[in-house]
Amino acid sequence: MSHIVTIQTEVRCRESVTAACRRLQLPQPTEGTHRLFTNQATGLAVTLPAWRYPVVCELPTGTLRYDHYGGRWGDPRQLDRFLQGYAVERATLVARRSGHAVHEEPLSDGSIRLVVQMEGAA
Repeated sequence: MSHIVTIQTEVRCRESVTAACRRLQLPQPTEGTHRLFTNQATGLAVTLPAWRYPVVCELPTGTLRYDHYGGRWGDPRQLDRFLQGYAVERATLVARRSGHAVHEEPLSDGSIRLVVQMEGAA
């Protein structure tokens, strides 16, 4: 039996953030208080390509803090790539910890299909 699932991502897992950064060949995320344009944010900072300021993941709330000035200080597509990578890494981690096999298939439109094989499923 096949099911299609849509995931609304909240970034709460340090291990999955780190794995997403590794997947996208980004620098390792750093914990601390980080400067945005006129504010600061505390959490796990991810450095996206050509972004002036980091994306700060507040893991306890799942909130992201960032300033890309409407795309002038960073391409929003880079944030989308990170969120996709995070969602794939998180779903894969949870499925494998539950004893399921996971197969990843990149699609031509840039999306990723994850197939989770549950034990005993046909």
